[in-house]
Amino acid sequence: MATDVTVPTLGESITEATLGQWLKKPGETVKADEPIASLETDKVAVEVPAPVAGVIGELVVAEGDTVSVGAVIARITEGASAPTSATPAVENRTAVGQAEAAARPEPAAAPADEDTSGDPLTLSPAVRRAVLELHVDPSKIKGTGKDGRITKDDVLLAAKSGAAAAAPAAAASAPAAAAPAATGGRKEERVKMTRLRQTVAKRLKEAQNTAAMLTTFNDVDMTAVIEARAKYKDLFEKKHGVRLGFMGFFVKAACMALKDIPGVNGSIEGDEIVYHDYCDISVAVSAPNGLVVPVIRDAETLSVSGIEKTIGDFGKRAKDGTLKMEEMKGGTFTISNGGVFGSLMSTPIINPPQSAVLGLHRIEERPVVRDGQVVVRPMMYLALSYDHRLVDGREAVTFLVALKNAIEDPTRLLIDL
Repeated sequence: MATDVTVPTLGESITEATLGQWLKKPGETVKADEPIASLETDKVAVEVPAPVAGVIGELVVAEGDTVSVGAVIARITEGASAPTSATPAVENRTAVGQAEAAARPEPAAAPADEDTSGDPLTLSPAVRRAVLELHVDPSKIKGTGKDGRITKDDVLLAAKSGAAAAAPAAAASAPAAAAPAATGGRKEERVKMTRLRQTVAKRLKEAQNTAAMLTTFNDVDMTAVIEARAKYKDLFEKKHGVRLGFMGFFVKAACMALKDIPGVNGSIEGDEIVYHDYCDISVAVSAPNGLVVPVIRDAETLSVSGIEKTIGDFGKRAKDGTLKMEEMKGGTFTISNGGVFGSLMSTPIINPPQSAVLGLHRIEERPVVRDGQVVVRPMMYLALSYDHRLVDGREAVTFLVALKNAIEDPTRLLIDL
């Protein structure tokens, strides 16, 4: 007996998704509740579990297809043997989807019965591209993702260390691809935008079209925080089981400044201004498909250790693709740390309907004047982009100064100054 696998409920107001990847092939056995596919929604990747134990039969849709909630995407045969009908056509569609995701120069040249064992379906499109570009063998890479899956970081690390030999599939297709490169030919790659990237693009453009955005800058001397971190990082990690980073200090300092300047923590709804007496801080976290922004709820009530634990958990689950959609809803203020990628200065874009976003940047030693003397200090530029319809320039500058004072003198965080 065959059981339909349908698209589960994806959350409030979300009616469709994109089938990002198949985690199982036709003919493979699965256990009940074992993930068989990954769906990409506007916010996160959602795994589709097997409703029953059995053998994967027909795959109704291919990777990259748009599916609606409740739609049938596959069928599972309850039994020990795999069905032989209706599979070849779907496998062909899946192979085409893989070829498009990997952006091979001549995908149509691949034979229909090509052996794809060197490019398993359990690799995400981003990982497959990395495997092909870096010529590594995925079978020799130990995955650090959920259930031992290989992440893009795993591929990059393997390529850097030289631990993985050239991938057989990549080597097999190398002669055809190498010829144009030898003559200096120019190549182009077309990759369909993921649903997440499309949503990000739409929301950011809407923010620019709607809000009267302005950015103000300041810089902060990180000496005190760096010294405190160096002094207590080992004791902190031993007691709390998490590393002491800079974000814990900035989130606490931002919560204090938001209480003093409530407009920065507010939003506009119609012809009304909504002020929040709580701080739900959205924190930008890197994920395989791009940045996601989970929310630290009631951040003003958390200690530095509680904030660091929450951010660490968000980062791990963002890589595994297990963040929940409700964890990224809401938020009254956003902090984005471009410094981890080496950014010196930027003008971040507001995350609607919030009225402001704080951008952090890299720390670098610069000459500054202290007590009439030129000294070298570890400095960081701060950028606050805000909606000028709600926040005045005086309020924006006052917010940044309050934040700067708290970071340069962390004792203020203890006595609420």
